[in-house]
Amino acid sequence: MKRNLIEDLGLTIDQSKGVFPAILGADLQLAGQGGATPLFTPVDGAALGSLRMASVEQVEQAIARAEAAFLQLRTIPAPQRGEFVRLLGNLFREHKQVLAELITLECGKILQESLGEVQEVIDICDFAVGISRQLHGLTIASERPDHRMMEQWHPLGPVATITAFNFPMAVWAWNAMLSFVCGDPIIWKPSEKTPLCALACQKLINQVLRMIPQFPSGIAQVVIGDAQVGQQLAASRRIALVSATGSVSMGKQVATTVAGRLGRSLLELGGNNAMIVAESADLDMALRAIVFSAVGTCGQRCTSLRRLIVQESIAEQLLQRLRPSYASLSIGDPFSDSVLVGPLIDLQAFEKMQSAIQIALEEGGELICGGERVMVPGKEGGIYVKPAIIRTPHTASVIKQETFAPILYVMTFSTVAEAIEIQNSVPQGLSSAIFTRDLGEAELFLSPRGSDCGLANVNIGTSGAEIGGAFGGEKETGGGRESGSDAWKNYMRRATNTINYGSDIPLAQGIQFG
Repeated sequence: MKRNLIEDLGLTIDQSKGVFPAILGADLQLAGQGGATPLFTPVDGAALGSLRMASVEQVEQAIARAEAAFLQLRTIPAPQRGEFVRLLGNLFREHKQVLAELITLECGKILQESLGEVQEVIDICDFAVGISRQLHGLTIASERPDHRMMEQWHPLGPVATITAFNFPMAVWAWNAMLSFVCGDPIIWKPSEKTPLCALACQKLINQVLRMIPQFPSGIAQVVIGDAQVGQQLAASRRIALVSATGSVSMGKQVATTVAGRLGRSLLELGGNNAMIVAESADLDMALRAIVFSAVGTCGQRCTSLRRLIVQESIAEQLLQRLRPSYASLSIGDPFSDSVLVGPLIDLQAFEKMQSAIQIALEEGGELICGGERVMVPGKEGGIYVKPAIIRTPHTASVIKQETFAPILYVMTFSTVAEAIEIQNSVPQGLSSAIFTRDLGEAELFLSPRGSDCGLANVNIGTSGAEIGGAFGGEKETGGGRESGSDAWKNYMRRATNTINYGSDIPLAQGIQFG
């Protein structure tokens, strides 16, 4: 199936050797000129092919193509740019199943979650089409007679987006669809672990460009490379916005480089998310939310539940219910309909998981269940694990760091105010949740004295955000916002205009000059 899937999508340069391009656009498909790297599927560790990374010269050429495309794209009316996105969304609908299979093949999440990711792409296409007719500014009252003030939003320029392996299509789409309707070409550097998903998405864009050839061919490009390619994009003054999703350490490097040229960056980094379960909570609801949030994508979502903060009076009761839920989790082939937990992305992820568990135990934690590797028949090359639950003090240093694996740290509290303090005590601030039937507790959690995260939920889990809301977080999560609400403003520049339709030149603030 692996070979048929890749051949059906037409992703390779040389099908007989499984060689993939490092540069893909509407009118070009180029092998990289940098170092070679093999590609593997986490499902069973089998080889998928190989590619060479893009070189410095190839990245510069991609930037030049994006610059040229911007000069044309910015003059195309926004609703026509929305039509481009509408047609692209239709292609994602048409190819939803095969794209989901490619996500599962390349990053290992179960097929149901992969189908959900492609649906996210479709949803942001629909959202962006609507936004294309709503890129409006304000009319502002002027203090001067016969004057009018207004603001306009104009296309910003070429956008570079750097994405992680865990959502190899959706996060690009959050950025790309808004970029397109806002009038910005995009250069996509995907994770080196999931480049085939990027190539497949670009293939669909190429189809749309053949339907409407008046659009510039450089509107979208894939550039596959290592961290040096990301740094090159971040350092380029010709890139108007760098949107980066990934680890805190990566984000700091990108932010420092972009800030060095006083450029714009949009960062969506580490999560380390918490859920508070109060004694008034509906435990049936809470249990379902805990399990999906903690083990979905094998704990490799930026919104995965890492810390469970439970009121002392119900802690033992909840743990007693969690143990059998974890014990019954089906772990194995992510293409199987009966499986709920697929593999980790690679051996390095497993080693980091084992290290975090060991540190937690050394710091006074108690391993309740899980943590060990699982050998799946026929998939021995895949890294499968049992999700772990560790009861730990909330002061342990290990819980301050995000481990991208299915480890759930459980701690207790006496008052909701204390629980909020525990939740907010980590450096990250992406997603958070409280389960309670007490209106006062819910409102406190959502108030200025409550959660300090970008996402704060009541009676739902930390994972599974909808397209309509702005997605992102605070503190070391980076402060960026993608996807819904007014996130489109990241991809445009604002101009405030003052129009004098009178015959005098009055000055603001009543200044008399001459």
